[in-house]
Amino acid sequence: MIWQVLNDRRNLQEQAAFGLLPERRRNKVKMEKKENTSVLLFDLYGKPSLGQAFPLALQHVVAMIVGCVTPAIIVAGAGGLSDKDSVILIQAALVVSALTTLVQLYPLRKGKLRIGSGLPVIMGISFAYVPTMQAIAGDFGVGTILGAQIVGGIVAVAVGIFIKQIRKFFPPLITGTVVFAIGLSLYPTAINYMAGGVGNEQYGSWQNWLIALLTLIIVTGLNHYGKGIWKLSSILIGIIAGYVMSLFFGIIDFSAVSGASFFQLPKPLHFGVVFEPSACVAIGVLFAINSIQAIGDFTATTTGGLDRLPEDEELNGGIVAYGCCNIVSALFGGLPTATFSQNVGIVSSTKVVAKKVFGLAAGILLVAGLIPRFSSVLLTIPNCVLGGATVSVFASIAMTGVKLITAAPMNYRNTTIVGLSIALGMGITQANAALASFPGWVTTIFGKSPVVLATITAIILNLVLPREKEEKDIEIMKEET
Repeated sequence: MIWQVLNDRRNLQEQAAFGLLPERRRNKVKMEKKENTSVLLFDLYGKPSLGQAFPLALQHVVAMIVGCVTPAIIVAGAGGLSDKDSVILIQAALVVSALTTLVQLYPLRKGKLRIGSGLPVIMGISFAYVPTMQAIAGDFGVGTILGAQIVGGIVAVAVGIFIKQIRKFFPPLITGTVVFAIGLSLYPTAINYMAGGVGNEQYGSWQNWLIALLTLIIVTGLNHYGKGIWKLSSILIGIIAGYVMSLFFGIIDFSAVSGASFFQLPKPLHFGVVFEPSACVAIGVLFAINSIQAIGDFTATTTGGLDRLPEDEELNGGIVAYGCCNIVSALFGGLPTATFSQNVGIVSSTKVVAKKVFGLAAGILLVAGLIPRFSSVLLTIPNCVLGGATVSVFASIAMTGVKLITAAPMNYRNTTIVGLSIALGMGITQANAALASFPGWVTTIFGKSPVVLATITAIILNLVLPREKEEKDIEIMKEET
């Protein structure tokens, strides 16, 4: 009897394999198989089919690629790079973003040392460094940014190792103040780009402003009224629409495309590596801040996609990888990378966490980075289009800072910390001659970007100013738990 049942089951399996079952039964088998495959998308180690994984991977790429290459474009403009060097910088941005994403997905292990979080995150060139990089590129060149980035990577590794001890210096009030300063400092860049870019003969023309505003309207409209992929790719769609409008106005220059090759490996040390102490301090402070900020992205990823908090090993490995990858990236001409919050948002909304999806996304970025012709096309995007598309991104960065700040009680002490930090950071950097009598290194660290001064001021005030009784009780409760 048992033998007969087993034999019948085997016959049914063979019939299903060769399509010999009745139509209704075959459909049921296909449905069960499809459901099992779909479940794999929500398993960290699941291996869904390529047909299911590829569209989701492309969605992640679409959501982050503009934000990934725009900092490179801005820095190239600030550093006065040629079209050829600008293409190399954009190419490096895509390649290092792909490689650092793969390291985070598939950690490297040697004994107790772990490099990588093992979590489903996407890494890309960060806007957080743009204001400081612009200042350094204008004064010293891209090589000095890369030298400072190596130092910053070492700082990040140290933060990763001693994360428990260092984390107390960066509560939400401080990180929120820093993020708020970053958003505010990016506004002039966005407005200058909307007007056509400083140095452009058509700077401030009505054509530039028309294209920029229409691009902004499209991005904003899709963000608020779009659904699904339309909302997720709102910036990309806005740029495409603005690009088409620019074609009609004849303001696109294709000279960089004609000279670009179809395939090219990254060029190590193409821009050189220069260690300027003042630049190293400025970038190093930002790396410390962004290392702490990465904890928020890792936590949002695990709570949103895996329904749990990140493990200590995942946090330590993720931040150590953040530092190590930036050290290596600097040698290949890649600007500082960080976790991309928009992709964290996709994880939280879709619950798709399969590493295969994110590995495919990294593969798409890698292929795009190895094709200079693709990078050169990105370089043809007019400044006014970039400005119209990214001003909303900069606004969201500032408002993220506000959300973090208001997570703490807005009493007199906390408002003093935020108000004075932003006032000194923004005020001194906007008063061009305020530090004219000081040595050059003072101006580089404190007078070029408001982020560093705001950060240092906020940390000092948070340590010095007396806490109110309620805050002390909260701190004691946190330490006890």
